Amino acid sequence: MNGRVLHVVGTRPNFVKAAPVVAALRTAGCDQVLVHTGQHYDERMSDIFFRQLGLPEPDTDLGVGSGSHARQTADLLIALEGELSARDPALVMVYGDVNSTLAAALVAAKLGMPVAHVEAGLRSFDMAMPEEINRRLVDQLAELLFVTSPEAVGHLAREGTDPGRVHLVGNPMIDTLLTHLDHFDPAAARAACGLPETYGVVTLHRPANVDDPEAAKAAARALTEAARLVDLAVPLHPRGRAALGAAGLDGAPGVHILEPLGYVEFMSLVRGAAAVITDSGGVQEETTVLGVPCLTLRTTTERPVTLTHGTNRLVGHRELVPALRKVLDGGQPAPEEGPPLWDGRAGARIAAVVTRWLDHHV
Repeated sequence: MNGRVLHVVGTRPNFVKAAPVVAALRTAGCDQVLVHTGQHYDERMSDIFFRQLGLPEPDTDLGVGSGSHARQTADLLIALEGELSARDPALVMVYGDVNSTLAAALVAAKLGMPVAHVEAGLRSFDMAMPEEINRRLVDQLAELLFVTSPEAVGHLAREGTDPGRVHLVGNPMIDTLLTHLDHFDPAAARAACGLPETYGVVTLHRPANVDDPEAAKAAARALTEAARLVDLAVPLHPRGRAALGAAGLDGAPGVHILEPLGYVEFMSLVRGAAAVITDSGGVQEETTVLGVPCLTLRTTTERPVTLTHGTNRLVGHRELVPALRKVLDGGQPAPEEGPPLWDGRAGARIAAVVTRWLDHHV
């Protein structure tokens, strides 16, 4: 097998998805380069994830940081062009749907380098979401599309994608979860955060919930009322903490605002939670496999498999408290099994496709 594979990661969900792929390709003897764009740059949001997930130290950390979508994407394009040109990989692998994903795919395509997209084909059909724009464009540019669930195959087919480029491999994020499952200690995490035995976990970061002041106020009101039913642990990104704090969430009775947590600490909290309230795509998937009831504070999801196979339900701000009350009363039972191919072997399946592709194309 010849040819170098260059992985581009930029945010915590990227790290979780990339870890099993990097490990499987390492086992296969593949020459790899790991580029961290620095889109998540706080130590709690980046470095600790590399250590806990067993990812190698990045060969390059571009340190791009935050900014508006336009400025951040422009900085990513410039930095990645130099990096890809210097490294000259045979294949560029991108993950998920963040700005780093789009920038890497676009730069690679402009340089004539093939792209592989892990987590292809997901669609929320909500073009107000920056992630929806990113994932649609990346799928148009990718040579290899690695799909996590059957409905994503259908989305790509309806868009005219060559089926020979599409590979249903399962979910590498679940590989990481199952690998570390024995390390998730809910009791220790609960004690470290000063939580009672029964508690919920909240993660909110999407613009629809935190960037608009009125939406942030509505979310804060709903969560304040929800905390009357059960104590809520709320680890927040810096942007979300400022927005929701200004909206009145900070200091509300029963609300425990936390700093961002490492992967093991966060998943330990989730595993022991009575319910999770989120707007994150990955958390919808993780709770599905863990059997933890999930209430997604959104009107759409690009992961409908979590609705049909898992414990997930979409709710609005006004629906949150009644839905949470139902969950706490035992009205949202856990599924007997997870979605197809969410079995901890997605990384190995991706590596098998990549090594075959390299043998034929390099």
